[in-house]
Amino acid sequence: MRNTIKIWIHLVVLLLVSCGKKEEEDKTVSGFQITDTMMKTTTFATVQYETLKNELRFFGKITADKNKLIEVFPVVGGNVENVYVELGDYVTKGQLLATIRSTEVAGFEKELLDAKSQVQVAQNALRVAQEMFDGKLNTEKDVIQAKNDLSVAKSQLNRVQETYKIYNLKSGSIYQVVAPINGYIIQKNINQDMQLRSDRTDNIFDVADTKDVWAMANVNESDINLVKLGMDATISTLSNSDKLFKGKVDKIFKIIDPETNAMNVRVVLNNTDALLIPESKATIKVFYTENKEMLMVPSTAVIFDNNKNYVMVYKDRKHIETRQVEVFREVGEESFIQLGLKEGEQVITHNQLLFYDALND
Repeated sequence: MRNTIKIWIHLVVLLLVSCGKKEEEDKTVSGFQITDTMMKTTTFATVQYETLKNELRFFGKITADKNKLIEVFPVVGGNVENVYVELGDYVTKGQLLATIRSTEVAGFEKELLDAKSQVQVAQNALRVAQEMFDGKLNTEKDVIQAKNDLSVAKSQLNRVQETYKIYNLKSGSIYQVVAPINGYIIQKNINQDMQLRSDRTDNIFDVADTKDVWAMANVNESDINLVKLGMDATISTLSNSDKLFKGKVDKIFKIIDPETNAMNVRVVLNNTDALLIPESKATIKVFYTENKEMLMVPSTAVIFDNNKNYVMVYKDRKHIETRQVEVFREVGEESFIQLGLKEGEQVITHNQLLFYDALND
């Protein structure tokens, strides 16, 4: 297998005769040279001092952005005729969610018919008053009064029509429940043929725009003073175990939840790909700095083998050294090195495993 790897990475192995020469003090392996092909895909990082970081790990959950979540309540009671969506469906603003047949809507229908009739009567009265005024059979005051009556009737009709529009009322005593925003149905408390009481106080749908979601972390009391606004955070979920979502602490709720005995901390996350599902469990890591500097390399450069850590130190294309190092702490994508490296040295961050296998066969 390792011979295949050596061929694949195009390493030229030149077996040199020792001729009694002493081994070089830096213990680099001579005789190896990185080909032009491998050089194009090999990446490096410079060892440098960075402020030492630490992390806090919390458990929590993903929730919808409360500022973009709408609870849908029925404005009338009645019998649920149809429900057109299911939990988890994506809906657009104005989309029909359910229809309810209601006696209350029948009352609005009567008001609408009465209002239209009153407008018709007022229009006829104005026409008659104008004709009589033209024939000098009444006074201008009668015409003005007829105009006022028509204005009142039209105002009443407009009020009822606006009620129809706002509540999405339709003929046949039908009340239509429509989506108030674009988003996902994250809660559904309605089924076909259900009887809804007119005094019901529970919502029947929750519609949430999940382009942004919240990661809510439960912070133990002992860690409260360590968490600050603006701290970097990474979030992982079971459904996306191979992916880290990055954000910053943007809200600290200075209240202890009596159910969890913890304080909530919020991280806002972009969710345009809809990978984060509201109410799913999450692991939230928050990073902070310490008043100390230490040599740092990308964590991808560190190779763990036989219970030891190594890096591949690059000097030139013919000199690559396998160097054992002592990792003080790994935080996210950064590893802080306590022993084994010097500032300014270069380590390989891509293809390092192939070089390690080839040089340590």
